[in-house]
Amino acid sequence: MEGMTVIESTPARTDLCKAAPRAHPRPEGQDRYTISEVVAFTGLTAHTLRWYERIGLMPHVDRSHTGQRRFSNRDLDWLGFVGKLRLTGMPVADMVTYAEMVREGESTFEARAELLQRTRRDVLDRIAELQDTLAVLDHKIEFYADARRAPERS
Repeated sequence: MEGMTVIESTPARTDLCKAAPRAHPRPEGQDRYTISEVVAFTGLTAHTLRWYERIGLMPHVDRSHTGQRRFSNRDLDWLGFVGKLRLTGMPVADMVTYAEMVREGESTFEARAELLQRTRRDVLDRIAELQDTLAVLDHKIEFYADARRAPERS
């Protein structure tokens, strides 16, 4: 690479999943969301939110004086995390177990870390499978591209 300076260094350890959290619609202290507002913000259905609460996946959701659910920014953050866990393919039972451990406090840090490490290994295995699948697709696409070009060469 003539004329270019290549600097090699040990790559810094970065958290590839560390994306900036989605901005909350309201500031802390004014964050009392109805279920329909949470539906609009998260894309989840009201049925799913109620189910999450019923199975213990959602921590205690506050209620208004009329009994309507009132979600907080913290609830929105938790739902965002649960969404990431869903994308990993983590079974719902494991997500509920994780939520229970969070409620139990610091004494469960090690168990939570083990659960997340196991899930991370599963995700890496799935990524490897998907990369292999992608290679097969690329090969087939190239095969068809070559087949189309073959008559042009004659």
